[in-house]
Amino acid sequence: MTEFRYNHVNKLEISHIVIAIYPGSFDPVTLGHLDIIERGSRLFEQVIVAVLRNPNKTPLFTVQQRLKQIRRATAHLPNVEVDAFDGLTVNYAHMRGAQVLLRGLRAISDFEVELQMAHTNKTLSTQIETVFLATSNEYSFLSSSVVKEVARFGGSVDHLVPPHVALEIYQCYAQNHPVSNPTTMEAIPILKMPMESPTQKREQQT
Repeated sequence: MTEFRYNHVNKLEISHIVIAIYPGSFDPVTLGHLDIIERGSRLFEQVIVAVLRNPNKTPLFTVQQRLKQIRRATAHLPNVEVDAFDGLTVNYAHMRGAQVLLRGLRAISDFEVELQMAHTNKTLSTQIETVFLATSNEYSFLSSSVVKEVARFGGSVDHLVPPHVALEIYQCYAQNHPVSNPTTMEAIPILKMPMESPTQKREQQT
């Protein structure tokens, strides 16, 4: 009888483990993303950071590079896994046995888009719930696009991404754009003044 109850409780505990999927492109992963991941890891037994393979976009980093970056940034979180997927997020969630989609909200504009996506996912799978976490105030402006824009124009991203990611971003833009708008003698057009004829010179002297 005791053994039966023990096994029964174990099965209940296993069935109630909540797995959350945190999907995104993470190109690159930012401190805002990591804020959501860390807080999600305290709410759920397991968080899977799912990097989307999107063949329609040309990313700054490959999927493998992003997986490596995120794994290094989340190495201190034992219940966080990093994986890649393609196709519908709800299909991937079913495959991994997840019950929750974790999303971060930065502003009201985010909420409108995310709410529409949550409703769409709900029509695709009634078993999947979407949980929203408001981004911490210091990261409310932050996105991967902002990071790339700042880096592209030579700004510092040290306060926006993990140190190892910042280094890779600098290396990437240094390789792709060695010099931004170089100012050299070759780049400056030389304006040639038209030569005056002898007749024009005599007219100016008179």
